[in-house]
Amino acid sequence: MSIGIVLLIVLACALVAGAGAFATSRLTLRRRFGSEYDRLVRDVGPRRARAEIAERQRRVASLGLKSLNPDQVTRYETLWDKAQARFIDSPAESVRTAGSLVTGVAADRGYQVDDATRFLTDLSVYHARRLDGYRQALRTTTRASAAATEELRQALLGYRAIFRELLGTDAGRTAISSSPTRQLTRSTRTLRRQLAGLARTDRRQAPPQQQQPVARSGR
Repeated sequence: MSIGIVLLIVLACALVAGAGAFATSRLTLRRRFGSEYDRLVRDVGPRRARAEIAERQRRVASLGLKSLNPDQVTRYETLWDKAQARFIDSPAESVRTAGSLVTGVAADRGYQVDDATRFLTDLSVYHARRLDGYRQALRTTTRASAAATEELRQALLGYRAIFRELLGTDAGRTAISSSPTRQLTRSTRTLRRQLAGLARTDRRQAPPQQQQPVARSGR
C-alpha cells in the first residue's frame, strides 16, 4: 500500500473522528442549554454558538458567584411568600415585586444585573432551561397593568422557577409542592369558597322582607 493511500486513510479517519466529536459536543450542549443553544445556533451557526457559550462560561467563572447564607435564604423566602400572597388582590404588583426579587437574589449571588442583556446571557450558563420563562415574564411585566390575569400568573411562575434555582432551594421546595401552579390555584379556590360562604351568611342573616299591605279601594 502506497504512502499516499495510507495518508488518505489516516485523513479520512481523522475527519470521521472529528465529526463524531463535534456531534457529541453539540448533543452535550443541547442537553445542557436546551432551547438557548438552539437559539444561538439559529442566530450565529453551530461553531459560533459553541464559541459564544465558551465565552459566557469564562465570563461567569470570573464573577466569583457565591451561595447565599441561611439568613439570606430565609429572608428571600419570606419576601417571596408575601409577594405571591398579593397576587389575588393585586396581580400586577405581585409580578413586579417577584421580578425585583429575582434581580435582588441574583445580585447577592454575584451576578452583574445592571446590564440587562449581559445579565440574561450570564444566567444562561447555569439556568438556561429557565430563560424562556424568565424572558416571557419580563415581557409581561413591562405591560403588567394591561396584561390578563392568566398572563400575569404565568409570569409569576416564570419568575418563581428561576428564583428557586438562584436561591438554591429548588429541589427541597419541589418536594413540598411538585406542581408550581398548585399554590396559586389553591389560593384562588380558597378565596372563592370564602366569598361563597359570606354570600350564604348574608342571605341567612338578612331580615325577611315584609309584605306590603295591599291598599283596598273604598266601595
